[in-house]
Amino acid sequence: MEEELKCPVCGSLFREPIILPCSHNVCLPCARTIAVQTPESEQHLPPLLHPRGPAPPAAAPGPAAAAGSAACPDSECAAGGGGGDHADKLSLHSETDSGYGSYTPSLKSPNGVRVLPLVPAPPGAAAAAPRGAGPASSSLTCPQCHRSASLDQRGLRGFQRNRLLEAIVQRYQQGRAAAAAAAKCQLCDRSPPEPAAVLCEQCEVLYCAACQLRCHPARGPFAKHRLAPPPGHPGAPGGGGDGGGGKGAGGGRKLPTCAEHDLENYSMYCVSCRSPVCYQCLEEGKHGKHDVKALGAMWKQHKAQLSQALNGVSDKAKEAKEFLVQLKNLLQQIQENGLDYEACLVAQCDALVDALTRQKAKLLTKVTKEREHKLKVVWDQINHCTLKLRQSTGLMEYCLEVIKENDPSGFLQISDALIKRVQVSQEQWVKGALEPKVSAEFDLTLDSEPLLQSIHQLDFIQMKLPPVPLLQLEKCCTRNNSVTLAWRMPPLSHNPVEGYILELDDGDGGQFREVYVGKETLCTIDGLHFNSTYNARVKAFNSSGVGPYSKTVILQTSDVAWFTFDASSAHRDIVLSNDNQTATCNSYDDRVVLGTAAFSKGVHYWELHVDRYDNHPDPAFGIARINVVKDMMLGKDDKAWAMYVDNNRSWFMHSNSHTNRTEGGVSKGATVGVLLDLKKHNLTFYINGQQQGPPAFENIEGVFMPALSLNRNVQVTLHTGLEVPQCVKQPKLPNN
Repeated sequence: MEEELKCPVCGSLFREPIILPCSHNVCLPCARTIAVQTPESEQHLPPLLHPRGPAPPAAAPGPAAAAGSAACPDSECAAGGGGGDHADKLSLHSETDSGYGSYTPSLKSPNGVRVLPLVPAPPGAAAAAPRGAGPASSSLTCPQCHRSASLDQRGLRGFQRNRLLEAIVQRYQQGRAAAAAAAKCQLCDRSPPEPAAVLCEQCEVLYCAACQLRCHPARGPFAKHRLAPPPGHPGAPGGGGDGGGGKGAGGGRKLPTCAEHDLENYSMYCVSCRSPVCYQCLEEGKHGKHDVKALGAMWKQHKAQLSQALNGVSDKAKEAKEFLVQLKNLLQQIQENGLDYEACLVAQCDALVDALTRQKAKLLTKVTKEREHKLKVVWDQINHCTLKLRQSTGLMEYCLEVIKENDPSGFLQISDALIKRVQVSQEQWVKGALEPKVSAEFDLTLDSEPLLQSIHQLDFIQMKLPPVPLLQLEKCCTRNNSVTLAWRMPPLSHNPVEGYILELDDGDGGQFREVYVGKETLCTIDGLHFNSTYNARVKAFNSSGVGPYSKTVILQTSDVAWFTFDASSAHRDIVLSNDNQTATCNSYDDRVVLGTAAFSKGVHYWELHVDRYDNHPDPAFGIARINVVKDMMLGKDDKAWAMYVDNNRSWFMHSNSHTNRTEGGVSKGATVGVLLDLKKHNLTFYINGQQQGPPAFENIEGVFMPALSLNRNVQVTLHTGLEVPQCVKQPKLPNN
């Protein structure tokens, strides 16, 4: 509430508040401060601010007016002479006669209130102005809505004093003072506790100076906490350090007197001016033609209106408090989930590092094995070559010694053997024997690019299942034998959804079955049973799997069937009118037309009124499958069950088999009723309310559509949505 009690200009608690025409409040001293002076001469106004109508004669401003926009301190306003009420008695050039209006200036005073700028006077205006021109006029701009208010000859005294606001400010200051006296440290071991020195806005705890140093040091996690003066302290916001409550704040409560008649109390309320008035105001005639009511009655009426408006605000405030609790819980959940996600991320990255470490060990083992293999091959080759070299060297040295001997016969004795040994030794150094079997290069290339690319692309992906869809009950509805369902995902849901699965039971409490799979959030299912109760539910799915089911919604189809003739499936010779409720034919041959409804369950009744009946044709009424033959009389194939009738008799027909001839035909104005009872699995016909024999067909099962065959001599009108007839006339017995 404290913000409501602060002046928008000085930021302190209101002192002598006055009510501006725009219903905002401002301190009286602040109103004197922000009063804007403008010259009475209209040529000094911006073009957009000139009043409507003819301009008065120009007047040169005095020295004080030429100074532009100026503030009027209280000391100057209190001075004697003609300028004593200078700030209170100047007038305003406004857009309307209401006392305030919008404006377009952009200048701004140091206190943040926009003021009217002055346009320099044209050259020579001062010389042309007559002597004795009036003083500069003044206006007051609301610091909140920036509307300009006029000051009449009474000046600021013309604005009403907000006595209720004064009283509330006074009580608030007294309560703050009492709170300041009662503010004690909440952690003191002393008895009584020491007075509180600070209030921690985060901890919401009052500390004395000693307990603050001991329990709330300005370091560590407490370093970011904001410490404020305790409630009611002079340094606290609205704590009473801005002075007293003004002249009207003290003293006892007295009855308010009229601003224009000091000796008269307010007794009436002018509805037109929206202000209290006294008896003398009414006598003088200013409010004579206005709507005036008793002050007490209007007081009670406005209190009731305010209380009623407060109820709505109170409900919203309650919702806001609950929302704040929800947000605080959300903060806690975010904090906990953040820590959980951090721990999970660290664990996952550690697992990746461990896997990489294990893979590194495997790769190092491969490198070690390859190195040891190469070393072994080279060492084996070194040993083998060394042995052969030593043998060859020994043989060479021996042969050289033999060649040095001068004994021909002795030389020839061993020369053949030595030659063979040298040749064999030479043959041992075959091509490639003096080439290394392995190279110093390792034929191992580590392909780390895909892994590095994967590491660079490592990011969070959504692996959660989609949440529970919310059924939009206001959009779910039934029409005839179809149901429409709508749903949406909950707000603040970031889990991706690839589609939805809608399930419906059989209308008898049986198993659910899928009736729709797709991305839409609105679905209509047709062809259901009439007078049945269906349960529906929906779930969402994404690449991670299928989410949980929504709540189950119960939908009731229509008790009776409403349908028309189906133009899309009718024979091309059929002519439909009256919104597809009236049918006739262009051909002399019988042609078939079906209804738009299909029945597989329940009891259904409809009637057909004969509008035209010429030359005694044989129309047929009944039911048929969707694939019935449509270019011959109904009932001649095995896909239809019908009663065909002339002007005297009727017959039942199915698969071109005629049975149960019964007296009673049709004529213009006759009504034929068809009763399909799928509970008893039979079909009954009526003509003008008279049942035509026993049930025509029994043991019929499946899906049936209303059907009719007629030629150009007949015209009938369909009537649907009828209750099943409870009382019928005795059936006529068929002729044998």
